[in-house]
Amino acid sequence: MIMKKSLFLVPGILVLILCSCQPRPDAEKIVPNALFTDHMVLQRDMPLPVWGQAEPGSRIKVKLAGQTQTAKANDQGRWQVIFPPMNEGGPYEMILQGKTSDTLHDILVGEVWLASGQSNMEMPVGGNGKVLNWQEELQQADHPDIRFFQVRKSMACQPRDTFVGSGWQGCSPASVQHFSAVGYFFARELQRRLGVPVGIIQSAWGGTVVEAWTCADTLRQFPSFRDTVTAILADRRSEEERVRSFVRRRAVWPDQIETILARAGTFRRGWQEASFPIASWPVMRLPTLWEEAGLREVDGVVWFARDLTLPASWEGREIIISLGRINDYDITWFNGHRIGRGTDVADLRVYHVPGPYVQRGRNRLTVAVLDIGNVGGLYGPSSAMYAACKGDTLSLAGPWKYRLDPGRIDVHRLPEKPDANAGVNRPTVLYNAMIRPLAPYALRGVIWYQGESNVPRAWEYRRLFPAMIRCWRSTWQRPGMPFLFVQLAAFHDPPEQPVDDPWAELREAQMLALHLPHTGMVVTIDIGDAHDIHPKNKQEVGRRLALLALARVYGREVAWSGPVPDTVIRSGDSLVIRFLHADGGLQTDGDPLRGFAIAGEDGRFVWAKARLDGQQVIVWSPQITKPLYVRYGWAANPCCNLFNGAGLPASPFRTDTFPVLTANHRQ
Repeated sequence: MIMKKSLFLVPGILVLILCSCQPRPDAEKIVPNALFTDHMVLQRDMPLPVWGQAEPGSRIKVKLAGQTQTAKANDQGRWQVIFPPMNEGGPYEMILQGKTSDTLHDILVGEVWLASGQSNMEMPVGGNGKVLNWQEELQQADHPDIRFFQVRKSMACQPRDTFVGSGWQGCSPASVQHFSAVGYFFARELQRRLGVPVGIIQSAWGGTVVEAWTCADTLRQFPSFRDTVTAILADRRSEEERVRSFVRRRAVWPDQIETILARAGTFRRGWQEASFPIASWPVMRLPTLWEEAGLREVDGVVWFARDLTLPASWEGREIIISLGRINDYDITWFNGHRIGRGTDVADLRVYHVPGPYVQRGRNRLTVAVLDIGNVGGLYGPSSAMYAACKGDTLSLAGPWKYRLDPGRIDVHRLPEKPDANAGVNRPTVLYNAMIRPLAPYALRGVIWYQGESNVPRAWEYRRLFPAMIRCWRSTWQRPGMPFLFVQLAAFHDPPEQPVDDPWAELREAQMLALHLPHTGMVVTIDIGDAHDIHPKNKQEVGRRLALLALARVYGREVAWSGPVPDTVIRSGDSLVIRFLHADGGLQTDGDPLRGFAIAGEDGRFVWAKARLDGQQVIVWSPQITKPLYVRYGWAANPCCNLFNGAGLPASPFRTDTFPVLTANHRQ
């Protein structure tokens, strides 16, 4: 009996062995990741992953430069091969082979960088915004060894493996017109200096916050984000369903807020009337954020009023009132008549005043501003604050009367604001859709230009930004992946006196990220624009990023940093600041040295006189006999002009550790 059972089992075993030896079927349809197209650039001197989708269990062959790699698609249909490092060169072909084959042409091997961030990275050469000399730049943009790839804007609540992109394109006047100007000028300088092909992958979205670009596992380390991230991961609605929900909430939110203000008595005091006495109200110069003018931790309603003297020619005629940007929500009256309401901090407020409301001589303009969190006020720019009538204009920048409304508004209990960017600025959603699917494409490193949208929460950015960098490095499994970033440029009007400022705090947060290894920062404080958050000189931004890469990544002997403070000592009634990176000596732009403020034990900063002394700057003020602290360039738009001999500017800095405006501002 035992012998018969053994003989019966043998054929079954043989059948199993034969079945296991059957070859895997070749893939019917091979879909490579969207990064693998004609004209692509592969990173030299690194292993080269190539991946995509096919039928689960099917076999895929990939051929490149005389080498063949074979893969099997897993249960989810994902496959990947890895080619050994290659030297710069090309063009090559890549053949993806299953039951049929597909060939990708004109492939170069060189340097590949990921360009990401918000609008100043997204800003194209010749599209919206237009850089300096954009027409000449387009005409000269013929660089066949520079290639571009754009990731289409998208959001996702869960991490994705796939995305939609433009396909790789050679650099030409047509392709560069709508591509990142910073990315292009960075690539152009690198290609000129290195003499190898350069590829730039653009994955950027204007108006976005850093947490939207950060992965869930990282953000869960922050208590203020933990619940939000959990809810987002659990959200299985389609994007169309989210848009419909947003439209419904946006339609009712302004009226909800106004009802709450009315219940709090905001409009019962008559402050909006043209006859209300305002002589005793204090004065604030606009545009500004009221935190910069001394109103700290005011979330609620502040009233602003100004009497205008209008010429007789304006009487009875429709006029335009332009107030610039207001943070966050305003209702505006002219001579006691309501003329408009604004609800979006990004919008320029422009209101039309009917002719019957307009009279010669004195007219009263009144604005009630509700700040629902972080900073508040009418913040311009100055050029956008005016009254106009048939081509004649009257500036509204300057002194206004203001008064805090005594009504109590608990901003934490207000209905959630349906911000137009609320969807895109949800934590993790851009990382999930626009960064995660790019890995593990071989990159040399990342260039990053973002921070404007996090200015109100600059203190929080100290932790968020380094956390995002670590997240991306973990995604690529490269702890030392170079990450080069741009410090915010100057914006808003220069201050008349030393001030605390959220923009300065954000720049400090960016500088503190340099404690991470293999990071670098480009300073752009000298090439900003008081009235344009998108300064036009992107050529210099790209060039400085390239200098940083050449020195810190490629080991070239080039000046790459402006002056950096090393030591500060007191000498009598002066402070002596010694600087590193004074290549060619410290110097100014030709004018006397400016931008320094000092303070004594009381922490009250005053403008300081300053002079150059070799690699040192000596600062002093007759008002401070025992200076202890020094600040340089500490404002949204500081008047500062310290450079080194290479023409690179010093970064704003401070030596004090006084509490900052944004210390208690969280997501």
